Amino acid sequence: MQTVEAIDAGLELLRAGKGADLCLIDVRLNIGRLVKALQSERISVPVIACGIEGTEADAAVQAIEAGAAEYIPLPPDPDMIAAVLEAVAEESSTVISRDPATKQVLQLADQIAPSDASVLITGESGTGKEVMARYLHAKSKRTSGPFVAINCAAIPENLLESELFGHEKGAFSGAVARRIGKFEEATGGTLLLDEVSEMDPRLQAKLLRALQEREIDRVGGSKPVRVDVRILATSNRNLQQAVRDGDFREDLYFRLNVVNIRLPSLRERPQDVAVLAQHFAKKYAESNGLPDRPIGEAAMARLAAYPWPGNVRELENAMHRAVLLASGDEIGPEAILLTEGEALSAATAPPAQTAAAAPEAADAASPEAGGAETLIGKTVAEVERALIIDTLDHCLGNRTHAANILGISIRTLRNKLKQYSEEGFSVPTPRESEHRSA
Repeated sequence: MQTVEAIDAGLELLRAGKGADLCLIDVRLNIGRLVKALQSERISVPVIACGIEGTEADAAVQAIEAGAAEYIPLPPDPDMIAAVLEAVAEESSTVISRDPATKQVLQLADQIAPSDASVLITGESGTGKEVMARYLHAKSKRTSGPFVAINCAAIPENLLESELFGHEKGAFSGAVARRIGKFEEATGGTLLLDEVSEMDPRLQAKLLRALQEREIDRVGGSKPVRVDVRILATSNRNLQQAVRDGDFREDLYFRLNVVNIRLPSLRERPQDVAVLAQHFAKKYAESNGLPDRPIGEAAMARLAAYPWPGNVRELENAMHRAVLLASGDEIGPEAILLTEGEALSAATAPPAQTAAAAPEAADAASPEAGGAETLIGKTVAEVERALIIDTLDHCLGNRTHAANILGISIRTLRNKLKQYSEEGFSVPTPRESEHRSA
């Protein structure tokens, strides 16, 4: 833990690349200025305001309105501060599993974790690729060093270079001071390149050089900087196909893919559903101050029958809702809802019922029912726009999920959404967390 006397000193400390799980600030300081500075320089760290007892009650409200994630009264109650710290800075490297398919993956991870070999972690969206990356770091010889993650798909291409390699003061508009990049920040530890498949080809060449030479060039810098990091990368796309399509450099692919860990989808490891559901039920009961209810047999049966296209992330969200909706002594089937609020029973209807409903569905999709008729007279661009926006809305604004369903890259999706927004169309915004267990 490090302390400084003023906001400017705190910003200098964060720019130096030391990293921080959270930032505690006196409620009497200019919290809004700190939050805006962090946002403008793209430094991602939660800000927690704190103040001594007797401080005006409005100060806590003003702190939250200024952008603070939480407010803690001082001197702190140990239980309260523990809960807040856990809520805003929890990082777990525990992989919860019971299925033999997951056990096999963990066996491979344990075997290669102590090495410095680059690892490419692949799998569908929501399978837990970042959790696996943290597991590898925790089991490695670098566990005492930093674990630094950067989502290559979430940062615009023109900013990703400075995020990775840092920049010098005045290197570009908005570079108000020297900024240490993720490579330098991760020196001595592990750097996770999340969704590396979405990186621009020009930047791929610079990344390849950094991996080969073990040195980086800050944007606007005059001399290279030596770095010592272990690289882990994730992708939910088929990188071999991306190489064949010319979207990803073959030499970079081989440099990253020294070892490949493929995470099976949740439907490929059905025995994990129950243990994960129980884990999430307990977790969200505790975080919401609710009683820890067991999952009833009927509810568990429905969980087991559902295919979970959104994988572990979808299961986690479903259990969070179930904890909030449950009543009585256990979590019943009525509390198990899909993203759109439909009961799982609708998705797990008996075969006879499903077959009986099929003709009705076919009729609804027929031209007479208006299915194809609604497409007549529309341009391909209009149909594409409606499909993309409806899919994004179905995914609660989650770009990664929507891109995965649509079969396009998140970069393509982002470009389309930018176009639609500029044309005046309403684009759904994220309404649930996208970064848990990526």
